Amino acid sequence: MNALIETLKGLVGKGHCLDIDADKAPFLTDWRGRYTGNALAVVFPVDAEEVSSVVRACAAAQCAVVPQGGNTGLCGGATPLFEGDSVVLNLSRMRKIRTVDAANNAITVEAGVPLAVVQAAAEEVDRLFPLSLASEGSCEVGGFVSTNAGGVQVLRYGNTRELVLGLEVVLPDGRIWNGLRALRKDNTGYDLKQLFIGAEGTLGVVTAATLKLFPRPRCTVTAWLAVADPAAAVGLLGRLRAAAGDRVTAFELISRPSLDLVLLHMPDARDPLPRAYPWYVLVELTDTRLDSGLAELLEAELGLAVADGALCDGTVAATESQALALWSLRENISEAQKREGVSIKHDVSVPIGAIPAFVERAGEKLAAAYPGVRVICFGHLGDGNLHYNQSRPLQSENAAFIACTPEVNEIVYGVVRELGGSISAEHGIGQLKRGVLTLHKEPVELEMMRRIKAAFDPCGTMNPGKVL
Repeated sequence: MNALIETLKGLVGKGHCLDIDADKAPFLTDWRGRYTGNALAVVFPVDAEEVSSVVRACAAAQCAVVPQGGNTGLCGGATPLFEGDSVVLNLSRMRKIRTVDAANNAITVEAGVPLAVVQAAAEEVDRLFPLSLASEGSCEVGGFVSTNAGGVQVLRYGNTRELVLGLEVVLPDGRIWNGLRALRKDNTGYDLKQLFIGAEGTLGVVTAATLKLFPRPRCTVTAWLAVADPAAAVGLLGRLRAAAGDRVTAFELISRPSLDLVLLHMPDARDPLPRAYPWYVLVELTDTRLDSGLAELLEAELGLAVADGALCDGTVAATESQALALWSLRENISEAQKREGVSIKHDVSVPIGAIPAFVERAGEKLAAAYPGVRVICFGHLGDGNLHYNQSRPLQSENAAFIACTPEVNEIVYGVVRELGGSISAEHGIGQLKRGVLTLHKEPVELEMMRRIKAAFDPCGTMNPGKVL
């Protein structure tokens, strides 16, 4: 493999091919610190042609390739396996914004462009790119496309699948597929781009994407609301959508233990309300008109909800800084839980109406099996996606609790299965859920997935050990 490393240095430059252990180390562990793998080298190509050359060289040497972006994933999908040799293909140098077409509401960007930069480029032409994640400052285009990321505005704008118009992809044999079409309608056969969205680099390497833009909101209203339980939150969602339609942009559910972790670990965090409640909702309404009357509409509906007993308390942000402070409470939950220690994480979805049943059933079963377990539940209630995580009981050792992950998974995923849900709503499969995927997919589905994998990657060199 020394010959391969020398070849790679010749292709991308010695300074962009790391083969010393200390230099490689930052790229071999996932964001959560749960997975650490090995790699012959970490390479940093600058464009699709260099990616193509690197992939061709690895294919000729029968060496696995692990595509990697900002490395903010939560399932170990961008981390090489511990066993075996591979090349980590980090795309962070590919940061060109190729075109911005305001008239067509489209932007074409390379895989290494951070999400926040895409958002800023859209804003420069008075447009919105609506994907919004807690990691938007560091996650990159190739990563959020390859994991079909969701975020807080799926309720109005959809997942990444709905936001991609076209892709450029380097195939496992090194050929480049240019599918960067900025078309809303194209009925010329199979929609190939959808095969690569959410594939986690197992079918090819996404090197660029053409993304949808939208009119930029002129009016935004943000509120932090206290409710008695998830059923009340679901009822409030229905009420607000009936009154405001698709202007309800985000509707986030947050449990009190989730907020407590943020207040404990994030120094600038402040409780928005004078007393504690068991559950909260963070809601955001937007409109493209300044005179939309959104604030008045929201306050009227909240007043009725209080009178009906459907809402316990709440506060509406009076300024942008207040709104940002409310959003920071939601966005810092994952970081706060990370500071608390390694936890057992679940990214699940069920039909919105089944969320109260899921929370009740899963909570009861976990408490019976692991007395004192701390359930950290939050997520995008508006699209049925919950982050349902477990931190150790305070009286137990964390390592011992984490060792119970398979048993905890079976409890949580069992309830998900009963309610017709999914074990992965937006984070992907990666290494974390690969072993349980077969238990939650129909045999015919798995066979189709394996046939697609074999057709694109017959040698199995693209991100092995992930998804399938």
